[in-house]
Formats: sequence, C-alpha cells, structure tokens
Amino acid sequence: MTKQRCSWVGKDPLYQAYHDKEWGVPNYSSQSLFAKLCLEGQQAGLSWITVLKKRANYERLFFNFDSNKIIELTESDIDRLMLDTDIIRNRLKINSIIKNAKSYLKIEQNEGDFSNYIWQFTNGQTLVNQWQEHSQIPATSSESDKMAKDLKKRGFSFVGSTICYAFMQSMGMINDHTADCFRHAECLKLSEQRSSR
Repeated sequence: MTKQRCSWVGKDPLYQAYHDKEWGVPNYSSQSLFAKLCLEGQQAGLSWITVLKKRANYERLFFNFDSNKIIELTESDIDRLMLDTDIIRNRLKINSIIKNAKSYLKIEQNEGDFSNYIWQFTNGQTLVNQWQEHSQIPATSSESDKMAKDLKKRGFSFVGSTICYAFMQSMGMINDHTADCFRHAECLKLSEQRSSR
C-alpha cells in the first residue's frame, strides 16, 4: 500500500526520500541548522528540488559547511565558484554563505550555541499544525518574521521571512506535514520525545 505523502512531494525518488526522512524532523545540531539556513537561501527564486539535487556539491565545495573554513574564502575562490556548474552560479548567493558563516561564528562566540539561538523563536518547541490541504499552509508566520528580522540585524543575508519559514518547516521547528501525511504523526512523536526529556 502506498503511503500518503504531502502533495508537494511528487514522484522524484530524491524528493520522496527527503520528505520521508528529513523534512520536519526536529534538528538541534548547530552545524546542520547553519548548513540548512545557507541552502534555503540558495533556493530564493528557485524550487527546493533544484538545490536538493546540488546539495552534495555545496557540501563538497563549502567544506561541509565548516564556517571556520568558509570565512577563509577569497575573491579568487568566489570567481572560481562562479564558474562551477555544480552549484547555482549567483555571486550574491555565494557571498551570502561567507557572510552567514561570519555571523554564525559571532553568535557561537558571543552567545554560546547557534541551535539555542535558532530554537528560541519557537521557545524550544515544535509548533504543530493540522493543515488538511497544502493550500492552507502559509508562506510566513510571526515566528519567521521575527527570525528573519533578527538574522538580518546580525548580518545574515538571503534570510527573508519566507526563507526562514521554509527553514523552520524543514528543520522540524514547525510540523507542517498535512494531517493525512504519514509523516505528520511520526514527526509529532519525534518532537514529543524531545520535549519529554
């Protein structure tokens, strides 16, 4: 029997695996959160599947999103990356990863943990929705508005409210699997396990 998935998934096996194993799973790793925030920014104006297909290339070219290595990239490195068809060749987007790495390190140095900083926007909890249809799901929320505003203030770029909302959905800060999707209950259980600790 075929499992019922969110309607946006489609038939691409890569997209299905992403939906079934990653999207909406609460993630508390500072490194993973930083990497995903950078990748979500790369999709601005594009579809997530475009970035997902290039994710391994971003990981390879940006040192698995090791911020200490990313901030060492020079203008000539950026010129080289601009010629690389394995990623999205947009100078502003490439630069945003470097800018974001610098801002990420400042948060880690001054406030301790990037994960705690990010999860504060949902008070450390997963916000659980019960949407019946994909069309009901908003593009932004008051939480993503606050996150976007604060990230921009701290020097991050490509972090508008829509990007932040997509980021929050993907990292399990919001459970936006539709109620009929088999992953809604599974991700709910994962978030409850975390809260009961």
